[in-house]
Amino acid sequence: MYLEKDDERVLAGEFGETRQKMMEILVALGRVYGAERLIPITSAQVSGASYKTIGRWGLAWLQSLDARVAVPTVLNPIGMPQEGWQEFGIDEEFARHQMEVVQACRRLGIKIECTCTPYYLRITEYGEHLAWAESSAVAYANSVLGARTNREGGPSALAAAIIGKTPYYGLHIVENRRPQVVVEVEGGTSPRSDHWGAIGHIAGKKVGNRIPIFTDIRPNRDQLKALGAAMAATGAVALFHVDKITPETRVFNFPTDDLDRVTVSRDEVEALFAETEVEAVAVGCPHCSVDELRDLAELLRGKTTTKPFYIFAARGVAAANPDLVDAIERSGARVITDTCMVVSPRMDEFASIMVDSGKALAYVPGMCGALARIGTRKECVEVATS
Repeated sequence: MYLEKDDERVLAGEFGETRQKMMEILVALGRVYGAERLIPITSAQVSGASYKTIGRWGLAWLQSLDARVAVPTVLNPIGMPQEGWQEFGIDEEFARHQMEVVQACRRLGIKIECTCTPYYLRITEYGEHLAWAESSAVAYANSVLGARTNREGGPSALAAAIIGKTPYYGLHIVENRRPQVVVEVEGGTSPRSDHWGAIGHIAGKKVGNRIPIFTDIRPNRDQLKALGAAMAATGAVALFHVDKITPETRVFNFPTDDLDRVTVSRDEVEALFAETEVEAVAVGCPHCSVDELRDLAELLRGKTTTKPFYIFAARGVAAANPDLVDAIERSGARVITDTCMVVSPRMDEFASIMVDSGKALAYVPGMCGALARIGTRKECVEVATS
């Protein structure tokens, strides 16, 4: 693996132990995946920011680092909102440890915008090389924006952020971004038949870690977000294409005649929507967009919640739309920033949770120990206010 002279000096420890360790991580990854060199990145997103997931040893590792990031870098959701965590039901000991994680990341120069939707921050554009770690953000960046990132782990994303480079392999190489399987979606008149989180939940299991291309569908950006997030959770999809919709299908000529084909049927989608009683309702996995907040505000107009209803969004998105937040919270629902239903210990207290997300449907049982029920956004509102 070729290293420039300055990179060799970093690897030799001339710029400090932390940078040396970070370069060792990148070089090891490069060797494993056959990368010939490192390439510069324009931004990074670091996962493993919730104290629930990293614990005291992860915190100790972060606190041991002595360097600053070289590119704009944000965090994945942490385990609680930075403000109002008491009202959200977080105990003081967890909050203290979580804020120690935040302070350790701030000391590294990471922007404390804790979100799984960093693309709403406008920190990347088509064709840029990134080192992002959150699975749904990776899928969106690669697929919808046409940026280039592998599915990084938390340590490798942080290493790339500090060095400002990442190994040149995998999805950074255009040739490796070609579709490998065609997915056909069976349509219908049911309001659930175009539930893109449910479609992605099923498709991810069928395609695994292959790169799918969808034909004859026309999802918008929020629907693409839901589709990719679910496939990343039930499979290992880091890139997908939608014919004539996503950018690379318009730029590159990807032949599909010789590819395997799978079908997501209407019956498979409907089968996910089993009705069961739930203790709480949560939406925003991935974090809600402005349009999704607007839709929720309209659905909640004149209604009052009868059970806990949490709506998760990025801090920047919520702060820029206080009118929508106020409209939602007049119902008794709560807009929660910085965290999400998967990585917060608050959601562990519920035995059953209704979600509108194929990603959350996959993760809630294992991460929260709760029964997960999926519904449309409208159904979630109805259950939360009935």
